[in-house]
Amino acid sequence: MVYYLAIVLFLAVALIGGAYAARAYLGGTSSFQAVFGGPKPLRRLAVTEQFNLDNRRRLILVRRDNVEHLIMTGGPVDVVIETGIGPPVHAAPEGEAAAPHRVDPKLA
Repeated sequence: MVYYLAIVLFLAVALIGGAYAARAYLGGTSSFQAVFGGPKPLRRLAVTEQFNLDNRRRLILVRRDNVEHLIMTGGPVDVVIETGIGPPVHAAPEGEAAAPHRVDPKLA
């Protein structure tokens, strides 16, 4: 009975260790320290938005190091439409309403 319990315990530990290793491998980390709770590297790449143009083509906005790139995929060739798009500029700080635009009556 103790023999079978030891086998089950060994298999459980191997399964948990394999799950941690697979998570680290699929997550993009490759160091032994990252598998066992080390600091994770900062993410530099992210898909910000995507939009389906039709059944095949898709526009993808990719952010890399706070610079965005607009890419069209799915056609005969993938195309980079625009590069070097900066972060969006907000019109007014949070909590403040934007001032309405006034037209000078003398200029109108």
